[in-house]
Amino acid sequence: MASAPLTLTALNAMPEPDFVAALGAVYEHAPWVAAAASARRPFATVEALADAMRAVIEEAPDGQRLALLAGHPELAGRAARAGRIEPASVAEQAAAGLDRLSEAEYARFEALNAAYRARFGIPFILCVKRHGRASLLRRFEARLASAPETERRTALAEVFRIGAIRLNGLVAGEGPPRTTGRISTHVLDTVRGRPAAGIGVELHEIVSAEETVLVARAVTNADGRTDAPLIGGRPVPIAIYELRFALGAYHRAAGYDLADPPFLDVVPLRFGVSEPEGHYHVPLVATPWSFQTYRGS
Repeated sequence: MASAPLTLTALNAMPEPDFVAALGAVYEHAPWVAAAASARRPFATVEALADAMRAVIEEAPDGQRLALLAGHPELAGRAARAGRIEPASVAEQAAAGLDRLSEAEYARFEALNAAYRARFGIPFILCVKRHGRASLLRRFEARLASAPETERRTALAEVFRIGAIRLNGLVAGEGPPRTTGRISTHVLDTVRGRPAAGIGVELHEIVSAEETVLVARAVTNADGRTDAPLIGGRPVPIAIYELRFALGAYHRAAGYDLADPPFLDVVPLRFGVSEPEGHYHVPLVATPWSFQTYRGS
């Protein structure tokens, strides 16, 4: 069972060794970041703590920053596949599905990792919690064309994103960094003029023309909404998604006189997410013969 998050009050009062033990893994193989940040206490907000840790890295000598980048594991690399990386990185790569690739996909990552390291001298670093698999590969291939100095800056920005998400998972308190987004929906029955309850909803990530991944499954409640966001409490990975609404089953249960098969059965809405920390509210306004959608709030 996961341990309860630390509080800012507790962190502000800890001896330095305990502070470093609690936050030393926020940045990969770099407990020196937490050690230096401990001297900048007290922190009024979690974001202030995140800013202090970021400032420590930005003020560090070039060689120390480079070592921090070099300490990150390759994505879907041999060490990751064998579990020889930090637990936080194992969980992050697994959440992105990088532990469940085909042999052809592993071979593709291996070639990209080798090409990237040969060009830049560091592993490719990306905050995988902010990307679906297709987006991850697009970014990987695009960044191979970057200039070395540009790529070092990009890699460091990704390290800061990873650190902020990890910190939010470890520390509870006022003013957390913004690291989460949402996908939500609701359904309106415009024949009855009220929310549509009992509609089965599925959210799928579109990985390719041949592959989709089920992300969430729910049923609308009396308000026509799902009880919880379909994605929430974490970044929404950059990807193409498809919401599938079991509209035909709902209309049959409601007693509508439908053709067999009905004109509208399972209604798909395909949309793109480009802002992992954004709120994507994708409603369905429907009758047995028509539907529409929009990006709501």
